[in-house]
Amino acid sequence: MNDTVIDTRTISMGILEAGSGPLVLLCHGFPETKHAWRHQVADLAKAGYRAVAPDIRGYGKTAAPGHADQYTVFHAVGDLIALMDALGEETALIAGHDRGATIAWQAALLRPDRFRAVVALSVPMMGLPPVPPSKIFPENDEALFYTLYFQQPGVADAEFDRDPALTLRKIIHAASGEAGPRKPGDGTPNPFSMVSRKTGLLADLRDPAELPAWLPPTDFERLVADFKASGFTGGLNYYRNLDRNWELQQANAGQTVTIPALFMTGERDPGLAIPGMDKIISAMPALVPQLRGSHIIPGAGHWLQQERPAEVSERMIAFLKQL
Repeated sequence: MNDTVIDTRTISMGILEAGSGPLVLLCHGFPETKHAWRHQVADLAKAGYRAVAPDIRGYGKTAAPGHADQYTVFHAVGDLIALMDALGEETALIAGHDRGATIAWQAALLRPDRFRAVVALSVPMMGLPPVPPSKIFPENDEALFYTLYFQQPGVADAEFDRDPALTLRKIIHAASGEAGPRKPGDGTPNPFSMVSRKTGLLADLRDPAELPAWLPPTDFERLVADFKASGFTGGLNYYRNLDRNWELQQANAGQTVTIPALFMTGERDPGLAIPGMDKIISAMPALVPQLRGSHIIPGAGHWLQQERPAEVSERMIAFLKQL
């Protein structure tokens, strides 16, 4: 497995690469890096694919532009197109997790000429809401939805940068299958929910005594080192463009994802506890006419490709082999 940096016409990108054959691009989420896909990179290479997992702009070894408005979903998709060109590849299969799933869905929507199929983990395809996202997320005098908490530059950044290891331990555990099953309003700490205006996001999350078995100390230490080097601002800047994405995506209103698609999520993913998420998932076929599977993985949490690597790889490869 090759861990290197490649210059493209838009940005210098860190990539994890293995294998030869049809290209599969793997987009990570927040707070993660390309190494979240390490198992699938190896498995896809063995199955006859060229697997490439990039650090998205602002993360890991990829460059981090200095202005927050340079982190729209269109910049992210543009980086992927530029990466494909730098790799000498005309088309690719694309997979994404968390924010990376949003990028993957938009890549499929915008460039079906370059992307032949899409696999999304944890985040379903969603239609454009009638108003900007910031007008939808809840808030009150005591707390606000986590995506609103992420909006103010320097606030969540300062909380997370204070102790990256603690930040990552708490968020990873809280969103994992180990944190237990969740239902809306059951009181289980949820990093994808309301955040206290006084104490921030991390205060209510438990600091686990040990890391989950699926995240070996060496891999966790690599993740911590990456965020100590990059900080969390690049990742948070994607959330600071939610309304701008909505404005720019008006050109694509009513458009559907026309390429074959596969969706997976964990049974214990805290995202499922967001009110209305079940309806969003059930409505996906209207937005993704070639959706060929929607799977809920028993016992798994948000970090699906790491918590259930073999099952995710098997389902991905079976789907890709059908194309």
